[in-house]
Amino acid sequence: MAIRAEEITKIIRDQIKDFDAGLVVSEVGTVVSAGDGIARIHGLSGVGASELLEFEGGVTGMALNLEEDSVGAVLLGDPAGVKEGTEVRGTGRVNEVSVGEAMLGRVVNALGNPIDARGGIATDATELVEVIAPGVAMRQAVNVPVQTGVKAIDSMVPVGRGQRELIIGDRATGKTALCLDTIINQRGGDLICIYVAIGQRAGKVAQTVALLERYGAMEHTIVVMAGASDPAPMQYLAPYSGCA
Repeated sequence: MAIRAEEITKIIRDQIKDFDAGLVVSEVGTVVSAGDGIARIHGLSGVGASELLEFEGGVTGMALNLEEDSVGAVLLGDPAGVKEGTEVRGTGRVNEVSVGEAMLGRVVNALGNPIDARGGIATDATELVEVIAPGVAMRQAVNVPVQTGVKAIDSMVPVGRGQRELIIGDRATGKTALCLDTIINQRGGDLICIYVAIGQRAGKVAQTVALLERYGAMEHTIVVMAGASDPAPMQYLAPYSGCA
């Protein structure tokens, strides 16, 4: 088959004409030291507070300490994958989690990623994890009660929506049972419940989820889990993600 120079020239010109080399600027840093879930990074002068970082190997981190010549970041993945000399890139995204009604009935980690083996979560809405709390004068008054289902509490120590309530006691005195009873009692109402499990065994959390499913309470509940085997930064982040 004869090769025509005109055809080859035309093909090359068309490819050059349609070629679009988008310019991507990426700031790259290097891990100076790593240990105990903390990495100190040199070379990321433009990173922002609470910005997510991508370490070489797929580990995610979050910038916390912004110093003059280095950045201190917590590791939100396997710390064994980060060592001295590992490359780090900033993502330009502040830590945020998925929100919305699609989250109901799901078990997620502190980053908002599903861990219940039920596939992805169909929501594009996100909310920042670190936000400034509204001032006292801007908050609505606490005037709607939360029915816990325990008559002694509802009659003598009523709890209101928007109110913080401490449940204190020794081990095995029923603190978690009281919380679960309150969540179950909201079935059929308009109150959404978020249960954040920090430092618990995965088996214990699975039992809690099974209990909520048995009584139909997972329809209005989101479970955020940072188990005992998860890195300490994930356990630190879990309550903030639950609030978000």
